[in-house]
Amino acid sequence: MRCFVGIDLGSTTTKSVVIDENRRVLGRGITNSRSNYDTAAAIAKQEAMVNGRFQLFRDALSKSGALNGGLETFIAQLERDFRLEQFLEQLTDLEQVCRRNVASARFGDAEKAVSLALERVFSVLKEEAPQLFAPGAKRKSDFFRDIAGGRYMAIAESVAKDAGLRYDMLLNVFDRSIIEVENRVYLDSMSGHLLAALERTFKVQPEARKRGEAIRAPIQGVLDIPMEETYVIGTGYGRARLPFSKEHIRSEILCHGLGAHVMYPNTATVLDIGGQDTKAIQVDKAGIVESFQMNDRCAAGCGRYLGYIADEMNMGLHELGPLAMKATKTVRINSTCTVFAGAELRDRLSLGEKREDIMAGLHRAIILRAMSILARSGGVRNEFTFTGGVAKNEAAVKSLRELIFENYGELTININPDSIYTGALGGATFAWRAVVEEGKTVEAR
Repeated sequence: MRCFVGIDLGSTTTKSVVIDENRRVLGRGITNSRSNYDTAAAIAKQEAMVNGRFQLFRDALSKSGALNGGLETFIAQLERDFRLEQFLEQLTDLEQVCRRNVASARFGDAEKAVSLALERVFSVLKEEAPQLFAPGAKRKSDFFRDIAGGRYMAIAESVAKDAGLRYDMLLNVFDRSIIEVENRVYLDSMSGHLLAALERTFKVQPEARKRGEAIRAPIQGVLDIPMEETYVIGTGYGRARLPFSKEHIRSEILCHGLGAHVMYPNTATVLDIGGQDTKAIQVDKAGIVESFQMNDRCAAGCGRYLGYIADEMNMGLHELGPLAMKATKTVRINSTCTVFAGAELRDRLSLGEKREDIMAGLHRAIILRAMSILARSGGVRNEFTFTGGVAKNEAAVKSLRELIFENYGELTININPDSIYTGALGGATFAWRAVVEEGKTVEAR
């Protein structure tokens, strides 16, 4: 099967999209951007390929009729169990690296005690792992560093206290080890993880086990299909660091414009608010960029700004939007400067303003800045598409809808749950065009 891949290397996350010869999206993958951009690109692409396999499993099982209406429940359980197998492999890897680093950390007489404490910490982590991937489980992140790190620190603090150890010793070992593990690409594990996950799923769904062979056959058939990486296009904030030749690189403006057009063919104006920048793009009926504007080098009004506010308030980034939605009024924020954000936040709190009202004001201030960039690009035309990580923030979306209505009247506004993949989708579409329309036959990358 020929596949076309787009990779969007952002300042915070790296995204990948895989499409087939019919331009159908097979899979999407995302990982946190690292200092090692080669690794971030490889992991995002691998995640998209894995996600693509699950889409092919869904197609094959649907065609076989083996699950008699229980297809989506089965696939959802299978994917959770697969993610659990992935997590356990990385957890075992992290334990081994931590043990190795204890020996070189010069803990002196405490070395044996630290090793025993680590054994206890990882024992608890492995016991808890299935709960993290149970139906309905809520995780603040799907990235291994975040899932494992949060629980490691909580468990290590308790274990260190019971053992009479300094907590910072266990923290030191984790910090020395996690970068090595998260920068490792596990290329050869899919089949093994999938088969182990299938057994886990059969335990949870005994009715499916009764039709085991009818289910295994189409899954094995999909595993036997090679997903050929025919052509790759890279884009994004860190595109200059992607391990591709220049002809495999496109600007993020072009990719976001085309990606939005693919999602919504009538798109005329695109607003992308990412971690590091804000882009306002005008496209024609074919998705070709006519004009654009970006914020200056300052990251004010972008995802980084929201991240800084979350840190100041000791909250998760994902909690800011829901908090702002509880506001009963909108506090006016004078500056979206990241440098002064903490000072203004503390000033507002000292004046007795409620946190949720301040958050509503902050979100409106961010969107006001974006509206200025939109105006410079040519204004907002119908249809309008909002993309980027901030598009997942419900308070930002609410402020955007209000301000567009105030300034431009009633317009069609598209906000896709997968909008964070817009740039990667545009890249994949450029890759498809390079081969199918332009007839390029060069190697994938």
